[in-house]
Amino acid sequence: MSQVSVIGLGPMGAALVRALLKNDKSVTVWNRTSANAEPLVREGAVLASSAAAAIEASPVTIICVANYETSYRILDTKEVLPSLAGRVLIQLSTGTPQQARDNEAWALERGAEYLDGAIAATPSQMGRPDTTIFTSGSESAFQKSAPFLNDLAGNVPYLGEQVGSASAYDLAFLSNLFGSMFGFIHAARILESEGLRVDSFGSMMADIAPIMGEINKHNGEVIQAGLFDNPESSLNTCAVTGELFVQQAQEAQINASFPSFAQGLLRKAQAAGYGNEEVGALIKVLREDV
Repeated sequence: MSQVSVIGLGPMGAALVRALLKNDKSVTVWNRTSANAEPLVREGAVLASSAAAAIEASPVTIICVANYETSYRILDTKEVLPSLAGRVLIQLSTGTPQQARDNEAWALERGAEYLDGAIAATPSQMGRPDTTIFTSGSESAFQKSAPFLNDLAGNVPYLGEQVGSASAYDLAFLSNLFGSMFGFIHAARILESEGLRVDSFGSMMADIAPIMGEINKHNGEVIQAGLFDNPESSLNTCAVTGELFVQQAQEAQINASFPSFAQGLLRKAQAAGYGNEEVGALIKVLREDV
C-alpha cells in the first residue's frame, strides 16, 4: 500500500482523498478545519495532528487549497519548513504561471522536489478515465507522483520541466471553458426569448461536442502555423453572424453584453483588413492589445 498525504479538504481535496482511498492508497490528511476530515477518516484516511505531521507521514504530499497565498500560509511556517526537505510536494492549488515559478523556487530552496499541477475537472469528475490533470516541473517528482496522480485522473499529461506550463494550460483551458459557458448562457436567453427548452439544447451540445473540439483543433493549427488564408469560415462570414446576435438581442429585448463584445472584436478585425482570413486571425487583433 503506497503512502501519500493530502493537505486541504475542501470539495476538491476531499474528492482527491476518496479517489486515492478507492485505489487502496494509504492517505494521511490535514485541514485547517478538522471537521472536514471526519467523514474521510471514517472512510479510511488518517488524520494528522498538524500540517508538518502530515508531510512527515509520506514521501509525497499533495496540497489543494484555494490559492497559492493560502498554501504559503500553511507551509511557510517554522513548524512546517523542516519537514519539506527530501520530500515531493505536488501543488494542485489554482494559480498563474508566475506563481508556479515562484512556488517552485520556494520549494527548491527548502529541499523539496516540486511538481505543479492543474485539475481540469470538477470534484465529482475525479477518478474518471477522461479526467485531466496538467502537470509540469521536476521530472523526478512526476515519476514519483505518477502512481497517485493516475488514481486521480485517467489523463495526466506531463508538460515538461518548465514549471509554469501546467498553469498556462489550465488558464487556457478555463478561457475556452468560460467563453463557451458565457456563450451557452446567452444561448439560453435566445431560446427562452422564443419559448424553447434550454435543457434540450444542452443535451444537443453534449452530443455535438466532438465537432466543437474539431473546430478548436483547426484554429489551433491555423494560429500556430500563422496560415490564415483559404478560410473554411472567414472573419467576414462570422461578422455577419455577430451582427445577427446583436440584432436578435435587440428584437427580443434581452441582454446584449456577450454578442456586443464579440461584435466589437470582429469589427476591429475587419477594420484591420483581416475580413477574408480565417476567424483565427482574431489572434492578430489580440496581439496588438497591450
